[in-house]
Amino acid sequence: MLVLWICRCLLVGCKSVVANMEFRTVVQVDAPGFLVEPLEPILFVGSCFADHIGRRFSEEHFPVTVNPYGVMYNPASVLHTVQRCDVSPRIVFFTLGTNHIYRLKETGEIVDNCQKRPQRLFQEEELSVDQCSDYLLQAIELIRQRNTNAHVVLTVSPIRYAKYGYHGSQLSKATLLLAVNKLVSLHPSFIHYFPAYEIVLDELRDYRFYQPDMLHPSDQTVEYIWQQLVDVYFSNHAKTFLKEWKPIKEAYGHRPFHPESDEYQIFLAQTRQKEQNLLARYSHNFSSPI
Repeated sequence: MLVLWICRCLLVGCKSVVANMEFRTVVQVDAPGFLVEPLEPILFVGSCFADHIGRRFSEEHFPVTVNPYGVMYNPASVLHTVQRCDVSPRIVFFTLGTNHIYRLKETGEIVDNCQKRPQRLFQEEELSVDQCSDYLLQAIELIRQRNTNAHVVLTVSPIRYAKYGYHGSQLSKATLLLAVNKLVSLHPSFIHYFPAYEIVLDELRDYRFYQPDMLHPSDQTVEYIWQQLVDVYFSNHAKTFLKEWKPIKEAYGHRPFHPESDEYQIFLAQTRQKEQNLLARYSHNFSSPI
């Protein structure tokens, strides 16, 4: 009986320990000094990760501008986009991929896209921490000149660059992270950091969260990061909008067997009317485009 009692106590203790165990490392997302409102214009500039997140905002009816001059991987190219782009939203996301740049040997200028020209025409360089922060600060100052209320969210893309070698890729990301930390420390009131890099590498550290190339995040990963953004960065008003938009969005995703039928055309017209009514109720937040 004594042995049985001891075994029961051990079993209950083990269950208690397992119930209190955390089987993943959860990355804390700090609240920014602003909240995203419904239908708010937002600018996304940076790597292909900016494309993924920007597209997700677009699907939820946010009038976003995403890489208007193509994907930009390094801080210098991010600055070039801001210099060329005349939009002035309240919220801007810069997603940084690498500190590597390419100069056209003939002119010495940093190019944003080699446009499939021979590699011999270019010289590859690595920006230092200070150079990265200087380029980013120039871009942020230009954004703030256009809109003094602007907030800039800096992120580092979790996509690794196999062509640098994985150690080289980590060094590149470390340079970007140090540059970002420097800026956030200097201007915490309007420069913020969203830990997409840490969420993927530390919280979702399993290959099932990657595409078949084992480098790019999967759609599920992008959706998880989107949910982290919504939870922390969105106002209650914006969250309510998303809940109301969801069934309408799902209705548009319905694939009928007979799209030409009268029943489906009526269903589609009703769905469009619901969408228009919803947008009309929320459009007073941001009545004009970027």
